[in-house]
Amino acid sequence: MKLVQFEAASAITQFDSRGATIAGIARCSGHVQVAFLQLEPGGFVGMHQAACPQLFLVVEGEGRVRSGEDEPIAIAHGQGAFWDAGELHETVSDAGLTAIVVEGETLELF
Repeated sequence: MKLVQFEAASAITQFDSRGATIAGIARCSGHVQVAFLQLEPGGFVGMHQAACPQLFLVVEGEGRVRSGEDEPIAIAHGQGAFWDAGELHETVSDAGLTAIVVEGETLELF
């Protein structure tokens, strides 16, 4: 598992834009799936294998992610986790969290 920070870093000035920033996180080609995930307080997604490379981006709340038998790692708004295909992983949250999940065969971090 790789931990990811995401903060908008570059100003967008095209198209008469104002007050807008952006930062790349990952790229891929071919089939891509993007999902919206919510964990209620006390919720969890149990240990399972990533079907393909998976990027988990927390947009609200906090929780813990774990890969295989590793110790859980705290994760919160503005952070993410990247799991390789076949990697065992799980996510838990005491307070609840909202995340965007991106999956793709050729997904890779910038």
